[in-house]
Amino acid sequence: MTVDVSTARHPFLDGKPKRMLIDGKWLEAASGKTFETINPSTGEVLARVAEGDSEDIDRAVEAARRAFNGPWSKVKPFERQNLLLKLADLVDKHFEELASLDTLDMGAPISRTKGSRLRAVGMLRYYAGQATAIHGETIENSLPGDYVSYTLKEPVGVVGAIIPWNGPLTATIWKIGPALATGCTVVLKPAEEAPLTPLRLAELCLEAGVPPGVVNVVTGYGETAGAALSSHMDVDKVAFTGSHITGQKIIQASAGNLKRVSLELGGKSPDVVFADADLDAAVPGASMAVFANSGQICSAGTRLFVERRIYEEFTSRVADFSKTLRVGNSSNPDTQIGPLVSPEQLERVTGYLAIGRQEGARPLSGGARLTDGDMANGYFVPPTVFADVRDDMRIAQEEIFGPVISAIPFDDIEEVIARANATTFGLGSGLWTRDVTKAHKLAKGIRAGSVWINCYQAMDPAVPFGGYKMSGYGRESGKQHVEEYLNVKAVWIKTG
Repeated sequence: MTVDVSTARHPFLDGKPKRMLIDGKWLEAASGKTFETINPSTGEVLARVAEGDSEDIDRAVEAARRAFNGPWSKVKPFERQNLLLKLADLVDKHFEELASLDTLDMGAPISRTKGSRLRAVGMLRYYAGQATAIHGETIENSLPGDYVSYTLKEPVGVVGAIIPWNGPLTATIWKIGPALATGCTVVLKPAEEAPLTPLRLAELCLEAGVPPGVVNVVTGYGETAGAALSSHMDVDKVAFTGSHITGQKIIQASAGNLKRVSLELGGKSPDVVFADADLDAAVPGASMAVFANSGQICSAGTRLFVERRIYEEFTSRVADFSKTLRVGNSSNPDTQIGPLVSPEQLERVTGYLAIGRQEGARPLSGGARLTDGDMANGYFVPPTVFADVRDDMRIAQEEIFGPVISAIPFDDIEEVIARANATTFGLGSGLWTRDVTKAHKLAKGIRAGSVWINCYQAMDPAVPFGGYKMSGYGRESGKQHVEEYLNVKAVWIKTG
């Protein structure tokens, strides 16, 4: 395992406290409070950040409303498109800096964050294209007399966006991109575990020419700033990515003014391997469906269903593959598996490792925190494979959000469809087979927002992503995402 303890400083980490962006100005929290953000590879403090609360949310929402009702409402689609293209160019220009900031703040390996350039820049350019493609329709009605009827698509208004810590750069773009494309304004609340990249991206928004109040960023804790944003009576929509428990609270908080809500929540996704699959492709594919980003991906394929006649061979090969992955400081280019994001996440994941053993699951690899050498101060858990897992075990039912596979044998296709669906979640799913009939049958039978066949976690700005059941509702990416930020107005004209 390779560990790099480089102390090179990032240009954004200048030793000064990081302030919030409200109405085009960089402001301290009204309370004057700050909080620390930590490098999870080393445990060192990266920066102090303004700790916003309900008063700061009020200020940001006010600014967003002024902008929405004022100058921003007069900006034409072409101008919004141009702003998004300028922002895309700036993200491309500063991408190395943004990627390394993600790595330092939340622990994703630098090899992973640098690999997201096409996705980050591509999303902004996709939403730029959508800015000039918004249109209503004329509708022939059946009323007697002479009536013309048509629809208008109009921006929802002020959007409260709350993002998680597992991919700060792309999560921020996923929220502000469609808002800018449609003419909405945004108050963004980043995760307190990883607020730095959203703040740097906000600087680039100003550099691109985004007007004051159109994009606001309030850093702080979920239970204060996040809760205030969710319940704010002048917020028209909340777009949230995170846990289903927080998602339920947001739905309750939205009732005050019946604001629109879109939710991309957790998962316990099935990944099904048939005996006829290309096992040389399926072993790394099914492994990295979970181990990528240290398992901190909501759609990770953590329930690995393997056809019984290859179960022992396949799980053994996955365990062997997991032992080859290099765990270490996320800034090291050789690192493949970085740390978990925080001490709290470390405690959660190691707790599930203990639960798995207590319930009778058999660890084939990993299974305990890594504390050797320089990893002692970080939050490292190795890729872990549990065999002999039953459907009723907690490690097979509850979202762990760590690099932990629960391997489960199955016998036939009807059985595995039923068992794959025996979860409260429905975000992602995968299957590995050479049989096109099996592929189509599972694609139709599995109740999840995405089905990956002979691949996993493929993403594109034009293809919608979202969940069924407790994994939320609404979609991100694709034209469906843009529709989430629009109202439909019917217009009638009597011409006779």
